[in-house]
Amino acid sequence: MEIKVGILGATGMVGQRFIELLTKHPWFKVVCVAASPQSVGKTYEEAVLGRWKLKSMIPDNIKGLIVRRVEEDIENIVRDVDLVFCALDMEKEDIKRIEEKYASLGVAVISNNSAHRWSEDVPMIIPEVNPHQIQRIDTQRQNRGWKNGLIAVKSNCSIQSYVIIFTALKIFNPKKIHVVSLQAISGAGKTFTDWPDMIDNVIPYIGGEEAKSEKEPLKIWGETIKPIISATCIRIPVTDGHMVSVSVSFETKPSKEQILKCINDFNPLSKLKLPSSPKTLIQYIEEENRPQSKLDRDYENGMGITMGRLQEDIHFDWKFIALAHNTIRGAAGGAILMAELLVKKGYVQEHTR
Repeated sequence: MEIKVGILGATGMVGQRFIELLTKHPWFKVVCVAASPQSVGKTYEEAVLGRWKLKSMIPDNIKGLIVRRVEEDIENIVRDVDLVFCALDMEKEDIKRIEEKYASLGVAVISNNSAHRWSEDVPMIIPEVNPHQIQRIDTQRQNRGWKNGLIAVKSNCSIQSYVIIFTALKIFNPKKIHVVSLQAISGAGKTFTDWPDMIDNVIPYIGGEEAKSEKEPLKIWGETIKPIISATCIRIPVTDGHMVSVSVSFETKPSKEQILKCINDFNPLSKLKLPSSPKTLIQYIEEENRPQSKLDRDYENGMGITMGRLQEDIHFDWKFIALAHNTIRGAAGGAILMAELLVKKGYVQEHTR
């Protein structure tokens, strides 16, 4: 299998992470990179000169690709690809228009953007949580007259850890959740080099994040879990890894042993053997000072969730700390896993047009 893919917004931090993760992917081959006008016509290596933000090197097979125009070159791009990953940083209405154009021309669009997250016929997927919702694509195609094209979106990076954990605990019916999200600077597409103001600093506000953290889980869960969620989102001086401090009340309070058994057993995609799926989805660490961003964000190649400090709470039933890598599990890696699921379920195929 060789599904040809393009990356829209390839020069930004999430676009770079897509390139890193897809370099040796067994199913997907990057054949196209597209970006903003100032990068168009350059080789990819030239376009990210002085702007490559990852510790890894630019892959040799990507360096020489010529950066294309996202919109103006669309007719040529769609002839070359079966699927595009969208990491554009533009106005939402512009992103919607671009994603719909690609899909209308027969290309699968897997989006890291929020533009289509609340479109009724667009599934917002965390593959381990709501894989059944990919069936909305059937309605989407019928509504929009698309034969092979589709749009599917991933959720906000801040919710990955606790939404997965509460899905593992859904038999106890979480009713009230309070979450404080401590978010790394890469979530804003930054490093300490280009955001020195974040060194030795905390910013107690991230625009739009709290609403996303409270509302997106409810769309993802649908009718299966319907808690009240209160979220506070804070930017902290950490390169990668979004940590959350969570307190929760359940309809039926579980014991610690029941909680740990549920999370240890939870890995619903294991039988599908998707390339990016972690072998063990959630790890629990007993040490009182874990999880830590540096030590635990790369668990399962950045696709796993780390949980710790599970304690009974005087106002809620339980409280705990969780951590997920925001640009891998929370962004590019999560989108790639979603694309793998869509391939497995037959919604994305080679040479679909």
